Amino acid sequence: MTREAKTLLEALGVPWIQAPSEGEAQAAYLAMKGDSWASVSQDFDSLLFGTPRLVRNLTISGERKLPGRDERVEVNPEIIDLAETLGQLGITREQLVAIRVLIGTDFNPEGLRGVGPKKAYSAIKEHKNLEAALKTLTKDEVSFEPETVADIFLKPNVTDSYRIQWHAVNRESTVEFLCGEHSFSPDRVNKALDRVEQASKMTAGQKGLESWFG
Repeated sequence: MTREAKTLLEALGVPWIQAPSEGEAQAAYLAMKGDSWASVSQDFDSLLFGTPRLVRNLTISGERKLPGRDERVEVNPEIIDLAETLGQLGITREQLVAIRVLIGTDFNPEGLRGVGPKKAYSAIKEHKNLEAALKTLTKDEVSFEPETVADIFLKPNVTDSYRIQWHAVNRESTVEFLCGEHSFSPDRVNKALDRVEQASKMTAGQKGLESWFG
């Protein structure tokens, strides 16, 4: 699946980067460096990895049924600004990571027994760091290494070995891949490619802001 995704992206002229570890970490790194404007993900871990902006629900707007409940909610695209969120909470990114470690992450799913978001937030606000908060929240030995889990987010494994370069759509390769190998409708694919090429021409014809100033 990964190989085929890369093949399609190349045919469409879209650059891709193979992350050495977590995809959210690599995406956050690009945004932190200014090579992208934001990370697009449903996973809030992108904020822990340091992305300055997180875009959620980009392709799934509309109504969605809540898991395990007979209730539907309206889902719309949203942008979460990391600096703004940290400012509202009165904490640093390191403290946000500490709160999440106390609650539990993908790397320590259970977290601390009996500790939820409010309790973890209060503990970090009062004691400032993960080590001090742990001493007040539990006297038992925890089943994970808190600092190691925190470092996954604060010192992630990412790569600098990439080059972001866009290319024109290779229509022949795209049609062959989607229609020849995966039985997509040629008419549908060609209409979609027409829209892509039209949008690309419009974008190429727009002047950047710097061109208006001498």
